[in-house]
Parts: sequence; C-alpha cells; structure tokens
Amino acid sequence: LVADAEMLGTPDPGLAATMGFSGFGKKARTFDLEAMFEQTRRTAVERSRKVLEAREREKEDQTEKEFKIPFTDSSASVSSATQAGSILAERGAVCSESEDNSNEALSGPSMQSQSSVKGPAEDTDYDDDDDEEFIGPPLPPGFKDSDDDNDNDDTEEEDNNPVKKIPDSHEITLQHGTKTVSALGLDPSGARLITGGYDYDVKFWDFAGMDASLQAFRSLQPCECHQIKSLQYSSTGDVILVVSGNSQAKVLDRDGFPVMECIKGDQYIVDMTNTKGHTAMLNSGCWHPKIKEEFLTCSNDGTVRTWDVNNEKKHKSVFKPRSVQGKRVIPTTCTYSRDGKLIAAGCQDGSIQIWDRNMSVHTKFHCRQAHASGTDTSCLTFSYDGTVLASRGGDDTLKIWDIRQFKKPLNSADGLPSFFPMTDCCFSPDDKILVTGTSVKKGGGSGKLFFFYRETFQKLYEIEVTDASVVRCLWHPKLNQIMVGTGNGLAKVYYDPVKSQRGAKLCVVKTKRKERQAETLTQDYIITPHALPMFREPRQRSTRKQLEKDRLDPMKSHKPEPPVAGAGRGGRVGTHGVTLSSYIVKNIALDKTDDSNPREAILRHAKEAEENPYWVAPAYAK
Repeated sequence: LVADAEMLGTPDPGLAATMGFSGFGKKARTFDLEAMFEQTRRTAVERSRKVLEAREREKEDQTEKEFKIPFTDSSASVSSATQAGSILAERGAVCSESEDNSNEALSGPSMQSQSSVKGPAEDTDYDDDDDEEFIGPPLPPGFKDSDDDNDNDDTEEEDNNPVKKIPDSHEITLQHGTKTVSALGLDPSGARLITGGYDYDVKFWDFAGMDASLQAFRSLQPCECHQIKSLQYSSTGDVILVVSGNSQAKVLDRDGFPVMECIKGDQYIVDMTNTKGHTAMLNSGCWHPKIKEEFLTCSNDGTVRTWDVNNEKKHKSVFKPRSVQGKRVIPTTCTYSRDGKLIAAGCQDGSIQIWDRNMSVHTKFHCRQAHASGTDTSCLTFSYDGTVLASRGGDDTLKIWDIRQFKKPLNSADGLPSFFPMTDCCFSPDDKILVTGTSVKKGGGSGKLFFFYRETFQKLYEIEVTDASVVRCLWHPKLNQIMVGTGNGLAKVYYDPVKSQRGAKLCVVKTKRKERQAETLTQDYIITPHALPMFREPRQRSTRKQLEKDRLDPMKSHKPEPPVAGAGRGGRVGTHGVTLSSYIVKNIALDKTDDSNPREAILRHAKEAEENPYWVAPAYAK
C-alpha cells in the first residue's frame, strides 16, 4: 500500500473511500487556543473587577464608620500597597514571559494553574495591567494573608511550646499477653511492630494489615522458655535481633524464621577473649546503625561482643569493662553511637564506659560514678545529633551527658522509680525532648510516661499510661508516634491524627471483619466412587446452602458439654480415679451433690404443689 501510495501520489477519492482512509488528503481543523483563552480571560477579569470594586467600596464605608484614621497614614499605606502590588506584578510578568517562552505548547489547564498561582499577588493591581491578572473570581480581601498569618502563628507557638509537639491526643491498646512487655521494636519504615515479653512470646503486628480488632498476625517463642530482653529491627528492616535470657542471641527474618543463632562460649575458659561466644545470660543488644550485618550484645559473663550475621561461629570483637580495681564488672546495657564509631556500656558498678569500635582494649571515655554502684543502668541512648548521651539508672534517675566532659552530667532528674532491668529512655525526633517511663508496685498508682526538656531538664508533660509499670518507650521519627510497653502485658500506641503519619492511623479506620460462624460446622465430603447407590452421599452443590442447613440441624449444631472439673454436678459425675469404687461410681452415675435429708428435699416442693397442682389433683378432679 505504501509503495502504491508513493507511486500514485494523491490517491483517487473513490479508492480512498473503499480502502478506508477517506480523510487522507483533507487538512485538520485548527483552533486558535490563544484567542479563546484571551477572550475567556477578559470576561473573567471584567467580572472580577466589578466584584472587587463593590467590595472595596463596602470596605471603605465600614472603615470610615468604625475607625477615623489620619489621612496621611492611610495615604502612605495605600501608596506602599500599590508599590508592593506593582513590584509583584512586574515579577509575575517576568516569570510568565519566561514560562511562555520555555513552554510554548502548554495546554489549557496548566496555563490556568499558572495564572491562578500568580493571582493572589496581583489581585490588588487590576486596573494597571490587564495582561497579568488571574482568571476567575478573586479571593475575599485579606483572606489568604490572614490564613498564612495563622499558620505562622501556629508554628511559632509550637516552637515556643514543645508540649504541642507530643502526639498523645489518641491511643490504641494492643494486648500482647498478661505479663510484662519487656521489648519493643519498630521497623525503619514504621509498618510493623514487634513486642516481646516475660511470657516468652514474640508477637508481630502489621499496622497496614490489621483491622480495628487489633490482633497480632503472628506469635512465636523463638527462645523456648527464656524471657525476651530486647528486640530490634536492623537498619534496613529485613532482619530482627532477639536478645533473651539465655546466652545466645538470635536473628530472625521479617516473618519470624531463624536466620542465625550466636554460638555459646566455653564456660570453663577463664579469659573471655578466648571464648567464641557468651557464657552467661544476655542483658541487652542492638544493631549497628550503618553496617547492616553487625550487631552488639552484652552479658553477665562481663563482656560486650560484636557479631556478624554471616558468621555465627565466632564473635567479631570483645570489649571487657573493668572496675576501678581492674576487676571484671557486668554490663547491663549497651549501645552504638549514631555514627556507629563508638560503643557504650552501662555497668553494675554504676560506671558508663565508652570504647572506640575499632580499639577494644582501652576505653575512650569513662565515667566512674555515673549512677549508684550496685544498681542496673537500664538504658543508654545517644541523641540524634550524636553529641549527648542519656542514661536511665536503676537508682531512679535520668541523666544526660556530654561525653567530651564526662565527669559530671549536664542535667539530672530523680524520683523516677524503675524496677525493671530494661526501663527505657528515648529522644524525640526533633531532639528537644527526652522521654522515660516509671515503675509502680501493684496497687500503687499509675505508671507514667515523663517528658523532659533536653536543655533545662524541666518536666514538660506526663501521661498516665495504665495501673502498672511503664517499661519500654519508643518514639518513631517517621510515624511521629509513641509506643509504650507496660508491666501488665499491654503495648500502647499514642498518636495524633494531624501530626502523625500512617502507623496506628491505618488500622483504626478499618472495621472488624465479621466472623463466619457457619464455617465451624463444615464436615468434609467423603467421595466413595465404588459405593452402592444406597450408601453413597449426595454430592454437595453449594457449601453455603449446606452450612445454613447444618446450622438449623439441632444435632449438628449442638455444642458438646464441657468436661466436668472437680466434683460432679447436674447428674454428671466428676473425673474418676483408677480405683474400682471410683469406676463403679462413674458407671452408676451417682450424684453426690445433695447431702441433705431426703424427706426435707421432697417437702421443699410441697407448698408449690399445693398452690398450682399439676400431676395428682387434676387427675382426681374428674
């Protein structure tokens, strides 16, 4: 066809019609878009000018009535406003010219959006320049400015008052179990939460997949019968570090399947450097913030060890905290600095010891009496800017340190009771607030979450969480939500619908799924191809109809009686032993619940029988 067309030049109209390309030689209609837009714009400008003039007149009348402003001031302000308007109009003209030059073939809506963006700056200046005005009715005078002012005021107010930044207007409660939630972990994106507790369970919660019933999608016991001490997602969020009460840390993948387990050291070797792993109970652990394969653990064997996920046979390096006398001391918590170059450990003699990650022999920074000796420092955490270290002591204090001047703390707060070896503290995403929880004895009031201003350590705010201790707290920077683990098995999530992103906001809006009760009654259909027709079951056409039928059948939908615990009752004998007499009692269904006099037992019904006779009297009445 192409060859023929080339040979023929312009095809014959009849041939073109039959071949199906009849509009071949015609020219497409052209529309003068610029002229159409110009016409539309001018009519809109005319309208908006009239509206604006009317509003200005009203405004002038009101101002004359309400305020008597000196003439000079008003004229000065008017002139300054017109100057500002003309300057903005000139800028707008320059911008629009450059944009027209660069994008000559823009379609309608984009031109409209450009002109509407210009609009608010130029709506004071209609009469001067016809070409640079926006299309459509103008905004009410002063509307946009006042809105902007309010926004600015709000942000200024938030900066001045950090309490406004705490997202605690709403909360959801996740039921982990009945025992203490001793570990919390959120992946870097904030999509999944993991909780671990004294009940040995680790539960996985997916905010996007969860509905308002708030059920965990997976529960497992990765370390058999050992309490979970710490859970943390790696910097990439693909693996989880599980530190429990045994001597071997575990690494799980996102779905809870084991990736590696650290080796157990030889407990008969005295020098801990020569053992391949920990020989006593672990206390804490965390991931390297930059190297995704490396993590850190500390243990009651008096060592802090770094590990590589790809090598479970031996640790990478060993750090050995020492007391003033040079004796072994147990580290109760450990952490990396934000850049991963330093390793810090809080020890049982009250000291905080910090090493360079690459030099394991001598400490780089050392504070001997950071907390009271003999207490467990339960948490160390570096600020986001990396200059400050916060420590939560077992001596009921929270302290903040500049590690370059490590002799005395920058600030300290006391009277914060802590009964758990993993009570947390953490910084807010903007680094201005420090958060920690307090412990309470049973029936001794409510566990609280305290917020301190980092610079002055003034107590800004407190949240009463529940009538049990607050153990773990975690303020996620991406979600801007606060997760709290408590002593009575709850994990609470505090959020603000405006300030927070995703997380708990995703699952509270989803309605609970209706449970399909009929599914419990389904009986498997047995296919017996060679059975006689009289024994063959009819093939089921639809399961739903069958389920509804089964629900109406009293036999199939009868709930079995629960087993009798303890002494028998209601004609059912309790669980029998192995003796002959107990077997006989079981067989003759002896009911021993009523030990009263039989005569009295019968006469109990005498009054009722007299008042409304049922059996005997009606029979003799006839």
